[in-house]
Amino acid sequence: MSGVHLRLAIIALALLVPALTASGKDKTLFIELEERSSAFAAAVTDNGAMVVGAFDGGPGFYWMPTTGVIANGGSFSTDVSADGRTIVGAANDARGIQNAAIWLRAAEWRLLGGFADGSSCDAFLSLATGITRDGKVVVGHAYKDCRSVHAFRWEESTGMVDLGTAIADQSTHAEAISANGRVIVGYQETSVTPFMGVRWVDGRQETFPGERGFVGTAYDVNHDGSVAVGRQCRPPTVQNPIDDQSAWIWTARDGTRCLPVPRFRPSPGPPVLGYANATSDNGRIVGGSQRIGQVDSDAIIWIDGSGSYLKDYLRANGVPNAFEGWPNTGEITDVSADGRILVGWGAAPRGFRGYLVILGDTE
Repeated sequence: MSGVHLRLAIIALALLVPALTASGKDKTLFIELEERSSAFAAAVTDNGAMVVGAFDGGPGFYWMPTTGVIANGGSFSTDVSADGRTIVGAANDARGIQNAAIWLRAAEWRLLGGFADGSSCDAFLSLATGITRDGKVVVGHAYKDCRSVHAFRWEESTGMVDLGTAIADQSTHAEAISANGRVIVGYQETSVTPFMGVRWVDGRQETFPGERGFVGTAYDVNHDGSVAVGRQCRPPTVQNPIDDQSAWIWTARDGTRCLPVPRFRPSPGPPVLGYANATSDNGRIVGGSQRIGQVDSDAIIWIDGSGSYLKDYLRANGVPNAFEGWPNTGEITDVSADGRILVGWGAAPRGFRGYLVILGDTE
């Protein structure tokens, strides 16, 4: 980590004490995790003191302002508990099979295995994608066989519980879990779409409603399950091909609303999709991207439903050189509970790089 980056990180950490409240004097900060290629940031603790992610092709890593980027083994890291003590993701067993796994600081990865009636497909058995803030409940998906995958919920007392599928012979995936452990979000495959956004409330599957009857994959949920976000507000159907790039937000109070991208981008090839990957607890701050394919994407921040490209937002709010020379800004992958901290990754001049943003006053 360069001296400049370390100083900025320490300043950022000092700003992020739990009692901090936003004021008009707060300044927006943009911190590049490190000039190290192919580092994808995936999640951040609520105080910004730890970021987790993965290098391209593995292994996983964690970042702290006092350590820089540290590889922690496994295949990759996908989420972290609020206190930073528990990281989830995947690691290989002795046969080279990918397992959902938990990493405790100063310990080895603990493999969670798969379903009792499941089996691996090629080199894949399971993957952990989310964890409660207290680090006690983990969600993800595991293979039943090479034809189907099911979402799971894991905790010490129950082991891995199959969340099943509402449609026979179709797969389900879990992407995130509420802080209280009651609500899990993800998607259900159907004969109409491979990515129908759903939630499991105390184990019972429910569909997020949309203008076309459903929405795309749900990627995040707040502390009590009253806010969720995801991609494709108006998914394609036979009658309606891909003609919309909006992401979506659902609240228990208002139902589903589309989150428009800042600018419609035509594409002669792969479709352009809007992704809402993460939300603050109150739903005011949502982070995501506008993506073509897997790596050509630009990060978007929505504030109270209004979207801006993150690069434009930063440059208009006191960071004039944000993303200077970057081919693209990638995507925002996580938002802290209070909405003050964002993490993501983009295509930097010498490879993919993670970043952390501390927002100033957003009122």
